[in-house]
Amino acid sequence: MQESPTPAEMEARHEPAEGARLDNFVDGAFAFAITLLIISGGSLPRNVSALEHALRGIPAFAACFGQLAFFWYGHVRWRDTVRLIDGTSMWLSLLLVFFALIFVFPLHLVFAGLFNSVTSGALSPDFVSAPGNVIGDTAALFVCYGLSFACMAGTLAALYWHGVRTGSRGSGKETAGPRIRVVLWGYVAAVGLLSMLMALALPSHMGFVDGVPGFAYFLLAFIGPIIHFCRKRLEARITP
Repeated sequence: MQESPTPAEMEARHEPAEGARLDNFVDGAFAFAITLLIISGGSLPRNVSALEHALRGIPAFAACFGQLAFFWYGHVRWRDTVRLIDGTSMWLSLLLVFFALIFVFPLHLVFAGLFNSVTSGALSPDFVSAPGNVIGDTAALFVCYGLSFACMAGTLAALYWHGVRTGSRGSGKETAGPRIRVVLWGYVAAVGLLSMLMALALPSHMGFVDGVPGFAYFLLAFIGPIIHFCRKRLEARITP
């Protein structure tokens, strides 16, 4: 006669299913966010002129796609390296989805405005700037973008930190990867907050100055050196 599974065995079987369900939901939410950026505006072009008009939005769509993929891959790396399934991980993952569905709106406007501006309207022709905000139209956009950017990166940093804090991957070399990711996503969040603060502090309606907060994101080019530096320090601490 087959024995009934113990509570521990039932929980062990239940956890992979819960993890897969959460992963599928996060993946689906990011896929939905990407569909909101569809270049044709939600309807198929009815003629060649409409097709050409839609294709002019491809560069902005590609940039937005890459940005969302950047955060989505951060969550993929988290579930591959930490493999932690508990209430905190679930709520932080859902919070990431929440921010992603907000982030998609300023994300589209930032890149559509960028390509529209640098090409004098040749690309992203549907973008229309409406000046008149208290802190300036462009500044307000960078505030929204920077805050949502920082919230997403901060949520990923919190996910990795939760994994390190709970010791789900042991110690020493096994926690090196998650610890490095905490620093990485913390740095990314700081860049977003820096851009937001620059948008709030700099004077608006001064032409080139309005776009200065966007240059803060060039600091993301230092992600590679930061990861290398953190890895070397962790290796030095772990090596006896």
